[in-house]
Amino acid sequence: MQQKDIESAHRKFLKQEARSRSWVLSTQLLLFVAFIGLWELLARTNTINSLIFSYPSKVVTEFWSRLMDGSLLPHVGMTVWETIVGFLLGTLLGTVIAAVIWWSPFLSRVLEPYLVIANSMPKVALGPVFIVSFGPGLFSVIAMGCAISVIITTINIYTSFKEVNPNYVKVVQTLGGSKRQIFSMVILPSTIPTILATLKVNVGLSWVGVIVGEFLVSQQGLGYLIIYGFQVFNFTLVMMSLAIIAVVATLMYQGVAYLERRLTSQFK
Repeated sequence: MQQKDIESAHRKFLKQEARSRSWVLSTQLLLFVAFIGLWELLARTNTINSLIFSYPSKVVTEFWSRLMDGSLLPHVGMTVWETIVGFLLGTLLGTVIAAVIWWSPFLSRVLEPYLVIANSMPKVALGPVFIVSFGPGLFSVIAMGCAISVIITTINIYTSFKEVNPNYVKVVQTLGGSKRQIFSMVILPSTIPTILATLKVNVGLSWVGVIVGEFLVSQQGLGYLIIYGFQVFNFTLVMMSLAIIAVVATLMYQGVAYLERRLTSQFK
């Protein structure tokens, strides 16, 4: 095949990819607009109970009012801060535990069944334990955000450590490499894609943990606003808080996905 034919085929492929992305984005936007419009219509016509489900225009009004009076941003900032800290701690701690278990075959055999048991436990049930241990405040909420993701992180990354091609390990061993060198030169680089993929999972898990923690103990944050909204029957406040959670969590997920796209190709 001539060079011109290759370049022409490449340009055609790029155009098809761009067209496909445009169609996907357009369809996503259309579905969102249709959902918002249908929600507004059903609420306005009393097809659904507007007291419970509110409606988009009222949610936007509530958002703007609280944004202007300065009462909203402290709640958003607190929840985002707790989520980021819990997300980072859960991922880091899970990775370290996975590395320790991989390092010691004895620990691996001893702890592996306990990891399965810990993963099957409802992490939300640990909330009262954290409240007693850390007190009803910031640390309890962060602990919930961390705990809900640390076990699954450990299991995913440890499994990825074990699945690294043994031939790569044998090459380093043949050249006299130590276990530390095997880990730093073979195991860790080979599992970077898995670690990055786990980050995307942990974004959602950390949000769940933090919101549940705020349900239980917090006096500030989006989880607190949801509980407060239910208590005073202000379901517009509840819907507004849920919408903010959805938007910010999506932004965090897209940020991690962007990081994954940038880094994964370097470790394949």
